[in-house]
Amino acid sequence: MTATDDAGTVGPSARLLQLFEGHRLTPTQRRIAHSLVRHATEAPFLSSVEVAELAGVSQPSVTRFAVALGYDGYPALRKQLRELGAGEPAAPETPADAVRNEHQQAVLAEIEHLRHLAELLADPEPITRAARLLAASRPLPVLGLRAASAQARGFAYFAAKVHPDVRLLDEGGSMLADRLEQAAAAGASVLLCFALPRHPRELMDALAVARDCGLTVITVADSVFAPVAKLSDLMLPAAVGTGLVFDTACAPMMLGRVLLQTMCDELPGAEARLEAIEQSAAARGLFLE
Repeated sequence: MTATDDAGTVGPSARLLQLFEGHRLTPTQRRIAHSLVRHATEAPFLSSVEVAELAGVSQPSVTRFAVALGYDGYPALRKQLRELGAGEPAAPETPADAVRNEHQQAVLAEIEHLRHLAELLADPEPITRAARLLAASRPLPVLGLRAASAQARGFAYFAAKVHPDVRLLDEGGSMLADRLEQAAAAGASVLLCFALPRHPRELMDALAVARDCGLTVITVADSVFAPVAKLSDLMLPAAVGTGLVFDTACAPMMLGRVLLQTMCDELPGAEARLEAIEQSAAARGLFLE
């Protein structure tokens, strides 16, 4: 999503964001992109050395950045920036549509991701099917490593209030395969996986173990084309924001909550469990409210 003025033109920062949008960049490459956006009117006239100095990276990193965007090198990228007119100031913006910096752009991009998720949820069948499988699994292992660990932990925290046996798997290492095998041996039929960029190699190894154990793998990922797709039985996509130095994951979190809501509908006695938890919390004075 970009800001437009009455004539339909976009500002120089927005033009660069459109160019970078959809590319999977490393943290160093995002730092370069961030610097270019901040200096959008100057960007088409900067050398690779000058860009490197602005971003605080090496000159070869700037070259690799251009290649990651699909160009032969930085000169080809700079030529594209000039053809886009990124160095030209935008026409005056109307107050209602004004977007003044990349931080606002990042927020608007997240809003767009949520809108896209809402469109996907118009078809409830994938979520309902996933929730039914999750509700039936005893125990229910929930996996998320590195960047995805927060999503897995949040899901597991709330799921444990309605599901009798939730097992959070948010650390890699040699014991991860053991814990997956133990969950399967205890009766688990499904693994819920949160997979966000950058996708750890050990996550792929863990999903291979899960498949070998006979677990159905349901994955919440940033894209249906994510590397984990080939080891997942059901993919639930929710885009992540890439406009800042580190990814933002509002849509995956929202999708996790929707999945929880639907799982509650599939779990017999979920409402009674929630009521019991509330009564216990009140008796212990657990919350200030």
